[in-house]
Amino acid sequence: MTPPKIENSTREERHAYVIDAWQCLNDCEACGKCRILRGRDPETLYADYIEGIREYMDITLAIRQM
Repeated sequence: MTPPKIENSTREERHAYVIDAWQCLNDCEACGKCRILRGRDPETLYADYIEGIREYMDITLAIRQM
């Protein structure tokens, strides 16, 4: 699923996307989401996206470089 662009979405749509994209699958061996987040909250990490400040992919790339 592609993240909604800031200019074409509401705050609620972006928030829902982040929640859905980072939902726990309860299959840690195959998923890897926890490893990427390193125990951090996705809503906090993607707050700028949710608020319409930075695009989702920009934040994702920054997270991967941490």
